[in-house]
Amino acid sequence: MSEIHKTAIIDKNVLLGDNVSIGPYTVIEGNVKIADNNIIKSSVYISGNTDIGPGNIFYPFCSIGSLPQDLKFNNEKTYLQIGSNNTFREHSTVNLGTIGGGGMTKIGNNSLFMIGSHIAHDCIVGNNIVMANQATLGGHVVIENNAIIGGLSGVHQFCRIGSLSMIGGLSAVENDVVPFGLVTGNRAKLLGLNIVGLRRANYTNQTIIELKDIFNKIFNSTEIKNESNLHKSTNNELVKKLIDFIIVDSQRGLCSFK
Repeated sequence: MSEIHKTAIIDKNVLLGDNVSIGPYTVIEGNVKIADNNIIKSSVYISGNTDIGPGNIFYPFCSIGSLPQDLKFNNEKTYLQIGSNNTFREHSTVNLGTIGGGGMTKIGNNSLFMIGSHIAHDCIVGNNIVMANQATLGGHVVIENNAIIGGLSGVHQFCRIGSLSMIGGLSAVENDVVPFGLVTGNRAKLLGLNIVGLRRANYTNQTIIELKDIFNKIFNSTEIKNESNLHKSTNNELVKKLIDFIIVDSQRGLCSFK
């Protein structure tokens, strides 16, 4: 049984699961589907063709599923998909996708989106992500699992942010950030590896040392000419992940080493 405050406005097309709590003055309209055990606090706005998985929390003044901020958008039918167990703090905003970007904005599971964070149209956001206060994604950004975006940082449209990477606060990111990379600055530069994050993820010292050696060879010298051959010659899962990321065609290029 869901608990809906008497001042909340819920459109007739909205589908609610079990044990959904909706606070005062919240408005939910459009073709919204909300699964079980979501907590939607006061003064939240949810709209559009939005599908929300179980166990999320939405704090006051979130705007979820609003129209994309794209001048080419012409009210096409596009979508937003949110997974489970995410926290959207106050004033977080998430836009629908656009036809030009595949029609879908997608967010995974177990992430924290702090106050004022923004996820633009057609972004693909993985699992276990942290976006700190006022962090902003332009359209079409891809964030792989376990990445951290520092406060007041902006990520340019079409950038890729690799898994277990960390972007320092106040950074302006205009190129792809490799997995396990640590970047900061305006414009953001690659400083090295996110060693703390790798250790917290329980990778062994030997695995990290091997990754660091290859990382330095790639970004500090011209010793490695063909990363795809390196991929075939190693069993280190972190190195394979790094090479897989690098060899994919990129619209923005890689964030360079400082």
